[in-house]
Amino acid sequence: MTRAVAQDRYIAQDVGLIADFDGPIADVSERYYRVYHECLDRMQDEDTPIQRLSKSEFWGLKRARVPEQEIGKRSGLNPEQARKFAKLRRQLVHSQPYLKYDQLIPGAIAALDRAQEAGIELTLMTMRRERELAEALSRFDVGRFFPDERRYCMGDDDVKTADTRDKPRLMARAMTELPQYERLWMVGDTEADAIAANSQGIQFIGVLSGIRDRPSLQAHHPYKIVNTLSDAVDVLLDTLSVNG
Repeated sequence: MTRAVAQDRYIAQDVGLIADFDGPIADVSERYYRVYHECLDRMQDEDTPIQRLSKSEFWGLKRARVPEQEIGKRSGLNPEQARKFAKLRRQLVHSQPYLKYDQLIPGAIAALDRAQEAGIELTLMTMRRERELAEALSRFDVGRFFPDERRYCMGDDDVKTADTRDKPRLMARAMTELPQYERLWMVGDTEADAIAANSQGIQFIGVLSGIRDRPSLQAHHPYKIVNTLSDAVDVLLDTLSVNG
């Protein structure tokens, strides 16, 4: 049976999909790379021979969870400069001037369409703040998939601690507000997504289109690791057609 036929014959009931935004839907690599350059520019002086990493080199280090200070050192900064570089990066990377560099992951909208057409209820869960999320949903035209009551994010004035603590708290709240699904899945690209899903006994599918590489995701024992959200939806629809 082909996937298309299987999908036509199976309409999901009582099935939900919680999707992270950055990684599965939005490509943040250009934003991170622009901030990397900006931080190096501010750290550079006459005695600092900067050795800028290519985007692929930089993103490979980020995906492998190499610390910011180490990335700074590999770019030619001394230890003190690298410390300041890491601090500045944290201040800038999620700031408004750089969010415009985010791009839509190819195939993400089509994947959400396929899931929705199959009757899977969609929920969004992200560490973005409300204003940041609203702008991105409008710019990428994906807000139509996620009604306001299906959007879980940080409030504009919330104090962030760490994603691995904040996201499980969002997930715990969601579990008190979402319907009771027969099957519920989480698709994300980081350890925070995996920890949040595991904390509530939800099946987690990791995607490699985001900020973590395969070993980083594998450490959290996902149901499966795939390349994109589109592949994750394929896995979900195949699973439902077999078990439905």
